[in-house]
This record gives sequence, structure tokens and C-alpha cells, in this order.
Amino acid sequence: MKRVLALALALIMVLAGCAGGSQKTEETSGELEQEYRTLYSGEVTTLNYLKTATTNEFALAANFVDTLIDYDKYGVIQPCLATEWNVSDDGLVWTLKLREGVKWVTHEGQEYAEVVAQDFVDAMMYILDSKNESSTANIVYSVIKNAEKFYNQEITDFTQVGVKALDKYTLEYTLEKPTPYFLSMLNYVCFFPVNGQFLNEMGERFGTDNTSLLYNGAYILETFEPQTRRILVANESYWDKENIHIKKISQTYNKEATTLAPELLLRGEIDYADISSSLIDEWMKDPVKKDMIRPNRTGFYSYFYAFNFDPKFSEEYEPDNWRIAVNNLNFRKSMFHALDRKAAMLTAEPYDPEKRISNTITPKNFVDLDGTDYTQLGSLAKFANTDSFDPKLALEYKGKALEELQGKAKFPIKVLMPYNTSVVDWANRVQVVEQQMENLLGTDYIDIIIEPKPPTGFLAEVRRAGNYAFLECNWGPDYADPETYTDPFYPGGTYNWPELAEGYKEANGKNKYTNMVDAAKAEVIDIANRYTLFAEAEAFFIDQAFVIPYAVGGGGYSASRLNPFESQYSPFGVSAERYKGQKIMEKPMNSEEFTAELQKWEKERAEALKAAK
Repeated sequence: MKRVLALALALIMVLAGCAGGSQKTEETSGELEQEYRTLYSGEVTTLNYLKTATTNEFALAANFVDTLIDYDKYGVIQPCLATEWNVSDDGLVWTLKLREGVKWVTHEGQEYAEVVAQDFVDAMMYILDSKNESSTANIVYSVIKNAEKFYNQEITDFTQVGVKALDKYTLEYTLEKPTPYFLSMLNYVCFFPVNGQFLNEMGERFGTDNTSLLYNGAYILETFEPQTRRILVANESYWDKENIHIKKISQTYNKEATTLAPELLLRGEIDYADISSSLIDEWMKDPVKKDMIRPNRTGFYSYFYAFNFDPKFSEEYEPDNWRIAVNNLNFRKSMFHALDRKAAMLTAEPYDPEKRISNTITPKNFVDLDGTDYTQLGSLAKFANTDSFDPKLALEYKGKALEELQGKAKFPIKVLMPYNTSVVDWANRVQVVEQQMENLLGTDYIDIIIEPKPPTGFLAEVRRAGNYAFLECNWGPDYADPETYTDPFYPGGTYNWPELAEGYKEANGKNKYTNMVDAAKAEVIDIANRYTLFAEAEAFFIDQAFVIPYAVGGGGYSASRLNPFESQYSPFGVSAERYKGQKIMEKPMNSEEFTAELQKWEKERAEALKAAK
């Protein structure tokens, strides 16, 4: 059987172009050949970075196109395409000087044009054209003067929008109101530049393949064969190419990537593999394998279980009945307190589940107020410091829900819970959640229906389409302010549409949570009050069980020939997705090395942040 598996794996890699002579060799300089090889199972649906808000897609773009500012490996802001900047005394006008001589090149590396200030204006004009359906337009028009009016076609003269090229290398942004975190936003995909002439030439073809993009970043997408392979090569015209050590990145598609990667890494055919919870014990008990794996750092992606208030799934799953149930607060609270998050997390973190469990939507250590963590402000502290799993409360709320929904809803309530089949831990987790919650609440009350879905197009076909009742979701921050964690739940978001929840409309016709967020957004001078208002809004959102906070991202274990402490570090934006500055190690880092490097990094980071302030 092992021989059959080995032959099958070899055949897969031959077909993918990754087998045969793919072992690392040494260059004449004595350094390891800097080619980084991975597998992936979820294909991108677009390369158009002006439209997407999906990490899987903008992670690629982050390596093709540079941003105005960047972050170093300690999380300190660095000049990138902008070399200097200043803000007016009233906090409304930001002026940035661009780096001169940066080139746009084609997929063949041929010079096309110079990067200039107008490129940022052209990009924003595209994003704010509502017919282009950019997923990040709302982030832009939340801060830029007149951007929302232009997007809604209340004005048609783009010169009234707060973005201007003052000259070839000077860019100016005018804001609707002072925005304390604006500089951090410039690292996100909606503030990427685009060459307007090329964009017009491509029309609707822009970003459909590697030939319909221009590149000014560290890498060029030399080969793009969907569901086969992607090859990134170092951009020889890059302005900072001395810091590009990995010369080639080969990404091979395989729908079984999660399962196959560990074996292929052991054979030296790829350089990275997630080690799933089902394999951890085996690897930990094998001295050779144990020396190749390390923990992953936890991150600032927030994971939560969302209740869908706008169900659009098949009639067989009774969407109308779900709508009645989900609009009952006691029904939501029964499920809120019934979810054993530790049991769920054991599917991903069998050795240390507590390190990833989160009781709030905004993770701890994201921002602080004069040394007090944001999650400890106001009413939010109660939730931050309390485990939501409480079987006694769950059953109490079940009793109340049954009484209130008698004659209105049909029991058991069908609870459609899809999952992405490419994620092994997720496949295990939905089974744990189904069994655990049904055992506690009873199958006379809920019938959780787990539904496998393919990875390609998962977000579009499931979450954004409202094709679920109860779903594990995640959200990553876009800038350094708690407002960023409200975006999925604000009107216009495509997560669970809480603005449609019954019983929460106030005098102005808006949902109470929306009004609370609006009040927090309006506070731009008193940061202490701003943060407290956001904390109160988040506490209300959790208290009303619109979602169940679950975990932070990262964690788990991997085997990798990249040093995680060499990569750019930022809780928000795109810097953390870049390969710039990283080198391939001779062998993967083990857990002991990771711990030592982490302690060293934390000390150095504290010193770097102190110096930056």
C-alpha cells in the first residue's frame, strides 16, 4: 500500500512539474538555491486586486504590487512607494512624496511605465466606480472626502473626491474627518496603485490572468495556469531587489494539498506543509519528524460562528423556519452558550487549545489605551474574561425559546452548517460541533446539517450568497483601529446581515448596533472615548448573540523552510503576505528553535516599537 501511495504521489508531482531533480542544490556562491515550493488547494477567482477583499487573492497581489508604506519584521512602519509624508494640523490632508524611478513592468519583465502619483488616483477612480463592484470600496469611502457621494453617483466630478496628484511624484489625500489610523490603511489593497493607461487597454480583461497585470513589486507572475500551477519570479527591475532573496516561488495546485503536503515535504519536494491535528501525535513521537515541526504564531484574524439573518439556502433546509428561529434572542443565546469552543478547538490545537480561544471579536493585544488592552474596556471586559460555554444557561435559554416560539417555528430547527472540504481540521470540527451541540440541546430542538463544499469559490457560493444558517467565519483587520472589526457586520457587509435582525431598529430606522458603531466612528478626537464606544458596541453585539466569538487565527503546527521571524509583521494590511526579506533555510525550524527565536524577536520588537514612538 505504501508503495502504491509513493508511486501515486510521484505521478502527481511529475504532472505538476515538481518532481524529478527537485532536491535543493547549492549555487556556486555556496548559498542554497532560493526556490520556494508549495502546494495549494483553493484557486483564486480573480487577480484583480482592485476588486478583491479575499486574503487568498490579495496575498498574491501583495507580492506583485507595492504599497505606499510597509512594515518591517517588528511591525514598524517603513517607507515603501512613499518616501515621506505629513499631515495638516487639522488632520484632514495627507501629503506623500513618492519614490522616483519605480517601474511598472509586464509579465515578461519588460518596462511599461514609471509609477507616478496619478496611478493612485486612477486606482481609486476604478474602486469608486460602483459598476466595478469593488469589495473594498466601502473602506475607501469610509475615510476619503466625497468618495461615498461619488460611489453613490450623488456627484459625478471625480476632482471633488479627496485624492489628487499634485505633481508627478506628490500625492494628496483629503479626508472626511480626522482619521487617527489613516496611515496604517495605506498598506491595504484598496490603496494599491494601477497604471491608468494599461487599465483602459485591458478593460474587463484586467486581472483575469498574469498577462493582464502590470507589476511594480518584488515578484512577477511568470506562469498562471489555474488549477495547475503558479510560478512567481523575482522582478529584476524592482527598486529594492537587494532584499529579494527567494528568486522563484512555485505553487502547485492539488485538491488534496492538505493531505499530501506533509509526505511531499518529508521527501524534499516542497518546502512548506501544515501538520494537521490528525498527524501531530505521529510527528511528535517520531524523532526525525519532530525535529522538523514548529508551532505557528497566533495572529489577529478573528474567528467566530455567525448566525445568518438573511437565509437564502435551499427550501429543503427550511430557510423560513430558520428566519423565525434566528430572530429569537433566546434561541440564539441557547446556541451561544451551548458551543463548547475548547472541544471544537481541540480539532486544530490538541496540545494547547486555550492559546487560540477568543471571547471577543477584536483579539487581545490588537490595540491598547494607555497600557489597558482594548478588550478590557467598559462592558467588553466581562465577555473578554468569561467563557461563553455554559450548559446550564444553554438549557435555560432553550426552555425560554421553546415557550416563545411555540406555534411559530417547527422543531427541530434545521441548522445548515457548510464547511470547506480542503481544510482537514474544519471537516473534523463540524462533526464535533454537530455532536456536541445536539447532545447538549437535544435533537428535538436542533438538527445541525453539515454540508461539504469545494474550496474553489467557497466564499462566493456559501457565505456571500447567504447559503448557510450557522457558519464558521473569519475576519482580518485592515488598519490599526477597533473600527476595522466592525466592518463585516456593518450594513453593506457580506457576512451575516445583522442589520436585518428583528427587534433592534431605532428611531432613525437603523439597527441599534449600527447606531452604536456610528457614534464610535464619529469620535475622532478623544481616542479614549472612541475606543470605549467601540468596546460598548462590541459588547452589545456579543451580548445579543449575533455571533459567537471563537478563536484567533494562526496557531497549529507546520514544517517550513522559512523563518517566520524574518517575514514582515503587521496585524493589518498586506505586508505579512509578502516574501520580501525572507530566505530559505537548509532545514525546517523545530519547536525549540522557534521558542528561542520568538523570545529574541519579542525583546527586539519591544525595543523597536519604543524607538519608533
